[in-house]
Amino acid sequence: MARENDDRSETGESPDRPSGSHPIDGIAFLKAAALASVPADRLSELLWRVQADLGPRINDYRRRYERIAADAGRETFLAEPTHWEDVADRLGLSDRERDAVARAHEAAVERVGSEDGRRTEFDTALEIRAGVVIGLDAAEDAHESHPRGPPPDDG
Repeated sequence: MARENDDRSETGESPDRPSGSHPIDGIAFLKAAALASVPADRLSELLWRVQADLGPRINDYRRRYERIAADAGRETFLAEPTHWEDVADRLGLSDRERDAVARAHEAAVERVGSEDGRRTEFDTALEIRAGVVIGLDAAEDAHESHPRGPPPDDG
């Protein structure tokens, strides 16, 4: 695993991120990989690139978009329909790569909806909006676990 961390450091990725991890979980990743027109290993690399771009923007997403779910490792948002085109332009992704990333994030949103008993609601939202899942690192998660909640009761 140390070799992966070294490789990521050389490419500018944060070495403190979990090795081989991105916010798209197994079932959503497998579904997206099966439907995507890019190989699974390429999809994983693309998801890392997108996470590296979106992670530092998490506070902007919290202010700008509807957060529909949050857990210990990620937050899920609904964005404008052109969201993935904007991200693809910023990162230089091809149309095929953009579609694969968007499909993976949509599958992750569907999975979250299923887990929360809100699948129909999320499916309807995804008809007009783009799903975005942003992974949180441990420090961010501990610091911002309830960014929109009430302040703690000190007494």
